[in-house]
Amino acid sequence: MTEPAAVRAARGPKIAPVATAAGPELSVVAPTFNERANVERLVDKLEAALAGVCWEVIFVDDDSPDGTADAVKAIAAGDSRVRCLRRVGRRGLAGAGIEGALASAAPFVAVIDADMQHDETLLPRMLNTLRGGDVDLVVGSRYLEGGELAQGLSRRRQAASRFATRLGRKALRADVSDPVSGFFMIRREAIDRVADRLEPAGFKILFDIIASQDEPLRIKELPYAFQAREAGESKLDNRIALEFLGLIVSKLSSGLISPRIIFFGLVGASGVLVHMSVLIATTKLGFAYAQALAGLTAMTSNYLINNVITYRDKRLKGWALLSGYLKFCALCAVGLLCSVAVGSELNAHGVPRLAAGLAGAVSGAVWNYVSTYLGVW
Repeated sequence: MTEPAAVRAARGPKIAPVATAAGPELSVVAPTFNERANVERLVDKLEAALAGVCWEVIFVDDDSPDGTADAVKAIAAGDSRVRCLRRVGRRGLAGAGIEGALASAAPFVAVIDADMQHDETLLPRMLNTLRGGDVDLVVGSRYLEGGELAQGLSRRRQAASRFATRLGRKALRADVSDPVSGFFMIRREAIDRVADRLEPAGFKILFDIIASQDEPLRIKELPYAFQAREAGESKLDNRIALEFLGLIVSKLSSGLISPRIIFFGLVGASGVLVHMSVLIATTKLGFAYAQALAGLTAMTSNYLINNVITYRDKRLKGWALLSGYLKFCALCAVGLLCSVAVGSELNAHGVPRLAAGLAGAVSGAVWNYVSTYLGVW
């Protein structure tokens, strides 16, 4: 039945769908923390380097107190290629890189620091290499001929970087001269398929991505000169070496041993030293009182160190720090009872005293780790 002309006229003419522009070919992920002074500079440098490329930059900011996210949003208001992903309650370069890559729909993703130490003029060569189809990952290397490390790091950090690189190469199934580089470009699908295996805490995202693959990636490296920081402050500190060692152990154990468990165990070992020190220093008190004071002191020490190191990306502050402490003490008290019960039961059934004590300590430590992970942080 033909629709009356009056009805068609009242409805009006059909509106053709609006054609939308294709998405970017390249997403550049730039993790930031207190990088307000560098944001506009990086955008300008990317614009110059990527002329003729359909690109976007995703700044992933860990809730910087200097207003980095506000600076990014101010630029984004006038430039649709600029995006801001502000993370609240989460910290870590690796986690920021992962979230930025997962927020992208582009076929290619680059990770670059916002501190101007990486050479953005290398990005077009990286992109052309991936476009060829024979490579999955292009790494900016400081160790190939033509690369340079000395300009951007002190001698101490140069030595630490070279040590981390040698260690990382031994743990990988790939021959990469700079497996801890923070400057690389990759097919997004290579990140998508291992996203659930990546460790968000820490800094060495490239090593983690390579080590987590079921099949080795096809990798090409390009040399570049590592530059001195122009503004802002370095995100690296002495804890990064421990985090990297933990990540290597985790990958070598196929994920059975997480970096957090390693740190939790090391902190627990330091707590034993604190406990014994207090016990020795309070010899004038009765044993029961001295033991209780030593246990409380060690528990407090463990909590504060775990908050800064083991759970640095979930660090508690203010009232949350106090309430977390009370929960930690309560849960660890249960762990202590568990340790005593398991050890006593094993010893009663003929297990040697030291072996029974060790088994009890391990059971208590497992309880403490699982319960405080779920109930405190």
